[in-house]
Amino acid sequence: MTQDFTQDPESLLRALFDRAVEVADPMRSLAQALPPKPEGRVVVIGAGKASARMAEAVEQAWGPCEGLVITRYGYARPCQGIEIVEAAHPVPDEAGAAATARMLDLLQGLGEGDFVLALISGGASALLISPCDGVTLDEKKQVNAALLASGAPIDRMNTLRKHLSRMKGGQLAAAAYPARMLALMISDVPGDDPAFIGSGPTVGDPSTVADAKAVLARWNVTVPASVTEALERPTGVIAPGDERLSRVENVIYAAPAQSLAAAAALAEEHGLRTEILGDALEGEARDVAAKMAQLAQDRQAAMTKGEAPLLLLSGGELTVTRRGDGIGGPNAEFCLALALALDGAEGIHALACDTDGVDGAAEVAGAVIGPKTLNGHGEDATMSLAKNDAHGFFDRIGAQVVTGPTLTNVNDFRAILIYPKA
Repeated sequence: MTQDFTQDPESLLRALFDRAVEVADPMRSLAQALPPKPEGRVVVIGAGKASARMAEAVEQAWGPCEGLVITRYGYARPCQGIEIVEAAHPVPDEAGAAATARMLDLLQGLGEGDFVLALISGGASALLISPCDGVTLDEKKQVNAALLASGAPIDRMNTLRKHLSRMKGGQLAAAAYPARMLALMISDVPGDDPAFIGSGPTVGDPSTVADAKAVLARWNVTVPASVTEALERPTGVIAPGDERLSRVENVIYAAPAQSLAAAAALAEEHGLRTEILGDALEGEARDVAAKMAQLAQDRQAAMTKGEAPLLLLSGGELTVTRRGDGIGGPNAEFCLALALALDGAEGIHALACDTDGVDGAAEVAGAVIGPKTLNGHGEDATMSLAKNDAHGFFDRIGAQVVTGPTLTNVNDFRAILIYPKA
């Protein structure tokens, strides 16, 4: 690399984020996980924010294919044979429900000689929408909105979602049986458990209705009476040992750790020291930010004058418990809380973004901060954090990171750049 970012911390942080996204682009990474195209009938299905790009990559390798993939509005890609349908995320809509019904129809009547390629990425939970008996789409929307505001971690959200669905928790794979299925996945969940990527539509799940009820109780999620009644009945979630899952292979081919490693490698090319704190960090965004601020200051206190800058990298999925009526997301709220905790600390800069380009429900990836972030904005920053308006704050000061659709999704990317004190 010839470009020198040492005097421009914000550009360096953005370059590291761009590299993390780039290596997870399905057009760069999917082909290595794709087998030769099988003989006989091949059906490609999928859902998620990266699924259309994944379908595009499949057809680049295999040529035109029969199939149907559901992605977020604005995330469609041109495909030769696979139909791409756009629908709402994170709260589902009628377009997603109609496309899901058509996908199930497409799988009907497949036999042992047929092959299904399932392309699953983050966002599939909202895009594959087919509520269980007794629950309407509007009621399912209410559940999703309440979960998103509750602060519950993604794995607990998905436990509840599975038991209110006809698609999740292995049910999509069961619908294709006895056809053979390969599910290729991009992980956006801490720990890379395939059962929680998109609520595991191709993966068996041992959770029970009692586990789903526990999510409601633990995070005080208010739901319609029909949902409470549905959770008093057996649901369709498929147990891991079920015969209908015996012909399914689930493969995670892209994950957060790969993107963090690529960012670290680029940083080291620029002479930075790097420390990866983990790819599966979870917790309330503002609480994690407070801990990260202390860690950064401790690391800086141990540095000597002239020492190479240190980069702290982390991934995972933070959460926000909604307290106000602002516009925010976990990454922007992390940055805002971090800026307040650092209080203008010299030589510390940071970026936090969602690799899918959407932080929360806003069309903004995240934000970038530095020692001057609060200059003249301290009161606004404090008030914005109190009402969950991190995106509003960073919009006002011009510190948002806006990428547009990245066509991939390997969860949050956080980078804290620490220079020795002058």
